[in-house]
Amino acid sequence: MTRVKRSVTSHAKHKKELKLAKGYRGTRSKHLKKARESNLHAGKYARRDRRARKGDLRRIWVVRLNAAVRLYGISYSEFIAMMDKANVSVNRKILSEIAAQNPAAFAQIVEDVKKTAA
Repeated sequence: MTRVKRSVTSHAKHKKELKLAKGYRGTRSKHLKKARESNLHAGKYARRDRRARKGDLRRIWVVRLNAAVRLYGISYSEFIAMMDKANVSVNRKILSEIAAQNPAAFAQIVEDVKKTAA
């Protein structure tokens, strides 16, 4: 059986790992073992934070909505309860964008929700 040399494959894998670690400080970008560890952790953090971003964005939408509806004398929780009563199903993302970009339309939504909920 012929002998298999693995240097080409190993070198390619090492290059790939070090390329992923490019920009890390110190030995993390130069030494293979440290680069591998750093890449593993970076991947874990990236995955965790991709999922955490959804909650972060929702928190931002809620804060924006709360600030917007306070101008009309109601709190965020009251507004959401009124929306449920009025059977208006517009999500928080869209509502916060409307509040930020088109205050007149948001004022109309708030007034309509107040009328139907009362």
